[in-house]
Amino acid sequence: MADPWLTIIGIGEDGLAGLSEASRKALARAETVFGGERHLALADVGSRGRPWPVPFDANIVLSCRGRPTAVLASGDPFWHGAGASLAEKLHGDEWIAHPAPSTFSLAAARLGWRLESVICLGLHAAPFERLVPHLAHGARIICLVRDAKAAGDLARWLSERGWGASAFWILAALGGPNESVGEYRAESYTRASAGNLIAVALEAEGGQGLSRSSGLPDDFFAHDGQITKRPMRALALSALAPCPGRRLWDVGAGSGSISIEWALCGGTAIAVEARDDRAANIRSNAAEFGLEHRINVVAGKAPEALAALGPPDAVFIGGGLDGALFDAVWARLAPGTRVVAHAVTLETEALLGELHQRHGGELMRVEIAHAAPLGRYRSWNAARPVVQWSTNR
Repeated sequence: MADPWLTIIGIGEDGLAGLSEASRKALARAETVFGGERHLALADVGSRGRPWPVPFDANIVLSCRGRPTAVLASGDPFWHGAGASLAEKLHGDEWIAHPAPSTFSLAAARLGWRLESVICLGLHAAPFERLVPHLAHGARIICLVRDAKAAGDLARWLSERGWGASAFWILAALGGPNESVGEYRAESYTRASAGNLIAVALEAEGGQGLSRSSGLPDDFFAHDGQITKRPMRALALSALAPCPGRRLWDVGAGSGSISIEWALCGGTAIAVEARDDRAANIRSNAAEFGLEHRINVVAGKAPEALAALGPPDAVFIGGGLDGALFDAVWARLAPGTRVVAHAVTLETEALLGELHQRHGGELMRVEIAHAAPLGRYRSWNAARPVVQWSTNR
């Protein structure tokens, strides 16, 4: 087999001295070397160097296909680096990789943390809200940020959300002669004199993390009253049985609360909502929870809006169900797909009764009442009964 034309090389702050012999040989024979300006300077490749375009575009490497080419990336190119973006565009015999210790590994080594217990995130090109699902008392998190200003912005973001007491480390130029490690509190951190590619480590303290159980408080979500209320949301999610990697259709999504709690369990969701103002609420909620990359909002009326969607692993219909919608959804589902529907009207309740008789599954009626003032005393304030039907296709 011919030698691969592309070599993906992880490089550290110690430059050429830290590279393996195989990496140095690949650099020496490469006609073109791609990388960030800092990487190219560390490798001293001179006129052969081509800085990455901004925004990053892996396709530029393909223009050198068949010619000896190298790509430089920080540390391990396959951990929040360019490695996977390149490999997915190539055949396996076209490339080889020589990784170096990642920034996460170096940071954990400096702090004495067990890396397998640390949450590692790349925030240099992602919003700080990606931290939201991970913030919990005592959580140890290492994240990459773009520069010293971004580190200060992150400290302020944490403080504004109640996590200002968190221990906060700034780690720069790890593994090189200019390495620096500074320890602060998020609430008292002021921008330090550090260059690019900063790692921020934190040990979360002071705030309230998200519960890992189903049924978050309703006031966590922006909504206009059209929301699956907390108790029924918990029952719906229990019936839906979310798992990492699975896709949900949330039909008539309202506030998107079902989609968000599904995505917090590691899945992805397509939230279908006919009203533009409610679709805007779903997008806002997804962003607040750091889940905009896991939730796709489709503004449109079902079943027409479902036509172009990829197949789901589960479907939730929280309102607006009728025979035509059910038939359109059912016809699109693969065997084993989980279906959960709620009804609050007599007409939809009757339909769910018919569907249960036809397709089996579980049918239950739930009545919930909350204590409320009644003069000098208290009484039960009953909510509308909800009927839930759940089954597998």
